[in-house]
Amino acid sequence: MTPTTLDATIADSHVVVVAGSGGVGKTTLSAALAVRAALDGRRVAVVTIDPAKRLADALGLAGDSAVGNDPVRIPLDDARGELWALMLDTRSTFDALVDRYSPNEDQARRIRSNLFYKNISGALSGTQEYMAAEKLYELNGDDRFDLVIVDTPPTRQALDFLSAPARLRRFIDHPLYRIVIAPSSIGLRTVSAVSQPVLRAIAKVVGAQALDDALAFFKAFQGLDAGFRQRAHDVDRVLRESSTAYVVVTSGQAEPVAEATYFIGELESANVVVSLIVANRLMPHFGDDDNSLPSSLLDNLRELDDERRAEESNLEALSAARPETPWIRVPLVPELVDERLDTLAALRLLGQALGDAD
Repeated sequence: MTPTTLDATIADSHVVVVAGSGGVGKTTLSAALAVRAALDGRRVAVVTIDPAKRLADALGLAGDSAVGNDPVRIPLDDARGELWALMLDTRSTFDALVDRYSPNEDQARRIRSNLFYKNISGALSGTQEYMAAEKLYELNGDDRFDLVIVDTPPTRQALDFLSAPARLRRFIDHPLYRIVIAPSSIGLRTVSAVSQPVLRAIAKVVGAQALDDALAFFKAFQGLDAGFRQRAHDVDRVLRESSTAYVVVTSGQAEPVAEATYFIGELESANVVVSLIVANRLMPHFGDDDNSLPSSLLDNLRELDDERRAEESNLEALSAARPETPWIRVPLVPELVDERLDTLAALRLLGQALGDAD
């Protein structure tokens, strides 16, 4: 098989982050990239950090329980490499970090049993994104894999994922956090003298018990912050390494193109280079007008051609603004909707289509 830009991106990367708006086929494309990479000899783990968790369906596995927070090997005939898959579980990932940085089991137990921790480890905004970044770091350092493909949530949440390590460092270094987390001989006396009016105001809003739980959590967290700060720094470094590639996926519709344009601009403002843009599910060209066709079919052909022209117009501005970024235009693949086709076989076809369209 002749090497392509897609193959070069896969071959030169240890991490591939697949991003774009919802509904453009990110999860299926991520799975197809993973299948293609495994067939070519890579030991690849594909992970979804999207709360929608569609990866199991994309791989043709029966239900979410078939793929969890730990990598599961997916049998793939004729593969020279290996295909593994997993779906992020925020709470389990956070628990593992607490266990890693707690000096003893008693402190880890106090944190894990704390009601405030139970809430933030599963539901608090930002926790999902940081744990996703942590899971990526964990997989990147796992000797079983030489490539990690990350299926991200829609654009705005994907940006939260990329900025999560830096936000965690800022939180840990915030003066108010330093006061609360400080050893009790200093910190609690400072809180008592300086912050009691603030704490009373907070208690009126969230409830005294919730505030007590939060303060108990921060007290139990004492000593773990240095490890979390260093880990956040290491995760951020992985996200910015030259061996981490960013693949932005769009369709030809106006809204996904606008989201892709916005996402690429945000990455560029953070000095992150996009390796590849994939325009997915594009309307094929079915041929020119054929007046021998019945009028109803001819009208349908013209309608499809108008849709194709509109898609090309939507993509033109993005393409012109970034002439140096490689593009792949992938037409709709009719075979992928054939119910008689095995899911992994369909992903092979899509992977081939990605290479052929390169």
